[in-house]
This record gives sequence, C-alpha cells and structure tokens, in this order.
Amino acid sequence: MAKAKTETTFFGNFLVPGLFKPNQGRVVRQVTAAFVGIVMVAIAWRLRVTVLSDFSQAVALFVPLTIGVAGLWFAYRLVNWPPFANFLISVEAELDKVSWADWEYLKRATVVVLVVMFAMGAYLYLAGFLWQQLFGLVGFLDLDTLD
Repeated sequence: MAKAKTETTFFGNFLVPGLFKPNQGRVVRQVTAAFVGIVMVAIAWRLRVTVLSDFSQAVALFVPLTIGVAGLWFAYRLVNWPPFANFLISVEAELDKVSWADWEYLKRATVVVLVVMFAMGAYLYLAGFLWQQLFGLVGFLDLDTLD
C-alpha cells in the first residue's frame, strides 16, 4: 500500500494550525519563534514610524498590525515546518550533550581572562611608551607633535 504524500513545502503548511512533534525540541523552538516574532513585530513598528507616518491614522495602525500578526503567524509556522523543526530538534539534542561549566569554574576563568587582558594592555602601553621615548631620543620621532 502506498503512503500518502505529505506536503513538505513551507507555504503548503502555512495555513495548517497543527504542531509538528510538539514534545521534542520545545525550548529551542520556543526561543527561535520568540526571536523571529520579535523581529517581525519590530519590522512592523519601524514601518509604522517611518514609512506610514504620513498616512491616515487608520492606515498607519492597520497595516503594521496586519504585518505584525502575519509575522507572528510566520514565526509560529516556521518552527513547526517539518524540515526546520527537525533541525531545531537536532540542535536541542546536541545542546543536551554539551557539558556546561559550573559557576565557580566560570568565575575563575573570567578572572584569569580579565587579569591577562589588563596585563597585556599594560605591557603594550609600556612597550609603546618605551619605543616612543627611544625614537624621540634618536631623533626619528618628534615628540612635540604627538600631543
């Protein structure tokens, strides 16, 4: 018996309200949908503030609202589109395999990085100052023009 062909194109699934594998990759899919939705709403807001500011109040409100709602629906459908949802599920599975550092190690590593950065900054400042003085002493560099 032949399997029924499922529609896998994004626009073929655009109006379908169902969830694809709802219990898998939830966190990554929710974060992705939130960021895409925020970007879409920000685009609609910028459109209202810039391009539609000279139009009537009804147009300046209706068009961005429609774009914002359509953008939120796009974000919802994007994370439920089977190829992209499978990718996000795989991303969350890989993130679960990562061994994350504990807070104590993170604090110690941050202190080491900051100390090395300040030490290198001080060394580079001192080396630049010494080279500047040496070049000024030999006459290669006019120190009066550097101020």
